Amino acid sequence: MNVIESSTALLSTSALIRNEPVQARSTARLATLLDSAAAVIDEIGYERLTTAMVAERAGASIGTVYRYFPDRIAVLQSLAARNSERLLGSIANELAAGRHASAMDAVLAVAHATAELFRTEPGYRSIRVGDVLDLLPPQTDATANAVVADTVTDALVAGYGVSDSADVRLAVGTAIEVIDALVARAFARAPKGDAHLLAEADRAVRAVLAGRL
Repeated sequence: MNVIESSTALLSTSALIRNEPVQARSTARLATLLDSAAAVIDEIGYERLTTAMVAERAGASIGTVYRYFPDRIAVLQSLAARNSERLLGSIANELAAGRHASAMDAVLAVAHATAELFRTEPGYRSIRVGDVLDLLPPQTDATANAVVADTVTDALVAGYGVSDSADVRLAVGTAIEVIDALVARAFARAPKGDAHLLAEADRAVRAVLAGRL
């Protein structure tokens, strides 16, 4: 599964934007609205986010918000979708063939790229990939982490000579779940990430993948 296919799978459960932007000005306005939502979420959490707050932070009218989003759930869905795109872009960069000395190093780089998004992407700690995708009925059986795991496994098979087997896919899937859980916990405790928990994530990934890659 390539990055485009992965993005499609992850975004299939996201809310549809009311008006897809077709001009640069509209695209920039949409980005501003999502940036504003992310900033508010960083301050108060996504549970309390309202469309009025998004409009106020963006310096826009409430009508502008509703031009793109029918309600606050659509804002959250679209922000989660954007986060998924950014995660998959970071993963694709890290998993490029030959970038790392081994498949294990490549998976550890995925963990570090994930941590960097928690550290630098506004709103990511509250709404990382898939966190609010269950606010609407899912259109796919695959979880967000499962899609990421398939993307990682495919890249390891193609670029690092890893055997494609059910055992390997299960191990990589488990590693992605470990990364998601421990990195999220690390940033729940500290804005820059709890160093001990991040190190534990690396140790746990090595243990899960030992002898599998």
